[in-house]
Amino acid sequence: GTNTLVRGQKLPIFSGAGLPHNNVALQIARQAKVPGSTESFAVVFAAMGITKEEANYFMQDFERTGALERAVVFLNLADDPAVERIITPRLALTTAEYLAFELGMHVLVILTDMTNYCEALRQIGAAREEVPGRRGYPGYMYTDLACIYERAGMIKGQKGSVTQIPILTMPGDDITHPIPDLTGYITEGQIVVNRDLHRKGIYPPINVLPSLSRLMNLGIGKGHTREDHKKVSDQMYAGYAEGNDLRGLVAIVGKDALSERDRLLLEFADLFENRFVRQGYDEDRTIEDTLNLGWDLLATLPVEQLTRIDRDLINKYHPKLKAGAKKE
Repeated sequence: GTNTLVRGQKLPIFSGAGLPHNNVALQIARQAKVPGSTESFAVVFAAMGITKEEANYFMQDFERTGALERAVVFLNLADDPAVERIITPRLALTTAEYLAFELGMHVLVILTDMTNYCEALRQIGAAREEVPGRRGYPGYMYTDLACIYERAGMIKGQKGSVTQIPILTMPGDDITHPIPDLTGYITEGQIVVNRDLHRKGIYPPINVLPSLSRLMNLGIGKGHTREDHKKVSDQMYAGYAEGNDLRGLVAIVGKDALSERDRLLLEFADLFENRFVRQGYDEDRTIEDTLNLGWDLLATLPVEQLTRIDRDLINKYHPKLKAGAKKE
C-alpha cells in the first residue's frame, strides 16, 4: 500500500538481529502473486548461513502452505563452507533467469541473509590476504553486491521478469554499516523493519517512514492498482509522520496541552500502526482491501485535513461521503 514492489524491481528489507524478517520473507514467498492468473509465476528462495532449525522451519512452512509447488529453494547452512555461501545467490539468480527468460515466467527472488554472504566475502578475502576496505570488508564489495542485485529486471521483447527482495540484518541496527549502506546505493529503495514496533507486538514491524520504493509510481494508479492509490498513500504517510512527531511532544507537555487537530493526528498514528501496518501471518490482503482500510483510517480525520487528495476522489471513495451519496 505505501511501498509497492514493481515487476523487475530490487527492493531490500533492512532488518536487525532477533526481528521476524524470516517470517516476513516466508509470508511474501507464500502470498506473492501476479495480477491476472494468465501469466505463470515462480518464487526462487535462497537462504545463506542459516541454522538447521531455520532451514527446517522454512521447508515446513513451504510444505504446509503448498508454496513449495511453485518454488525453487536453495539452502546454505551455517556449518557449510564459506565458498558455498558465495555461490548460493548466483545459483539462485541463474535459476531465476532461466525460468524468466527461457520459460517466460515472472520470478520473485528472495535472498536471506545478505549479511551472512558479506561475512563470507570478508572471510575469503582475509584468507586470500587481500587488502581490506571499510571495517575489514573487501574493497570490491560494492562491485560484488552490484553483480548480484543488478541481475533483476526485464528484457525488451522477452515475456519474463526477475524481481528481487534481498534481506539483510544490519549489524548493531546501524543503517550506516557498509552492508546496508552499499545495498541502499545499488537497489531501488528499502523496507525497514523496526525494533520499537516489534516490542509493541506489531507484526510485520515495518516502519513506513524511512521505507521507500523508488519505482512505486510506475506500478500504481489507474490500470495497475486503483486511481486513488498514490493520493491515499501520500495522505496516510503525511498523517502518520505528523502523529509520530507529536508523540515526542506529548512526552514533554502531556496530551491535555494538544489541540483537537493534534489529538486526532496522534490517534491516527496509533490506528495506522495497529490496523494498517499490523497484518496477521496468514492474512492475505488484496490491494483493494488495503486501500479501503486506508480510507477507513482517513475517515477519522476531518475532510478539510485531507489536503493531498483531490476532491473528486474524496467524494468517490470517502466512506462517510460515499454512504451519504447512496442515501440521497
